Amino acid sequence: MSNPIQLIVPTLPLILGVTGASGLIYAVRAVKFLLAAEYNIELVASKSTYMVWQSEQDIKMPVEPIQQEQFWRQQAGVESLGKLTCHSWGDVGANIASGSFRTLGMMVIPCSMSTAAKLATGLSSDLLERAADVQLKEGRKLVIVPRETPFSLIHLQNLTTLAQAGARIVPAIPAWYHHPQTIEDLVDFVVARALDQLDIDCIPIKRWQGRT
Repeated sequence: MSNPIQLIVPTLPLILGVTGASGLIYAVRAVKFLLAAEYNIELVASKSTYMVWQSEQDIKMPVEPIQQEQFWRQQAGVESLGKLTCHSWGDVGANIASGSFRTLGMMVIPCSMSTAAKLATGLSSDLLERAADVQLKEGRKLVIVPRETPFSLIHLQNLTTLAQAGARIVPAIPAWYHHPQTIEDLVDFVVARALDQLDIDCIPIKRWQGRT
């Protein structure tokens, strides 16, 4: 009798960056599925993320990292699975600010055009930007999920610069062939395609099987 196949989840952490772009539901769903699959997440939210939570959900995101962990778990509906470590946006001395801290890579979701511009020009004014810059300099995977429309020429040039530097650009644009029925269906498709770039498959979406 053959032994059952066991899913082995990598022990290296994935950095999740959340910026002040509209669409925080993308970050919440990413946290939900990654924790449910027992991934190790290092999360850092930019300063402007606090304002977006207030604007979109009329919710105040805690400032203290420990309280933030509880906050994100509550929003994602995952109380105990996975490991989630939250960092203050201004803590540029955190572990994820160093290239010697090994990771699976980093996903910035959603990514504001301000953050994209700073990353494209090598500016690191906070921990999120520094962590993303580290992924590029170390040759690790960096996935950018921009949430803006329409894109100006400046936006496009910045995203092109990031792509040329090795980042993967996954705009928050859902498909429709999987016949979405809810907002979550649309969001989960985008999050799944972004995680695909990191070789992470933990979201049960309907993938294209070809025309029958």
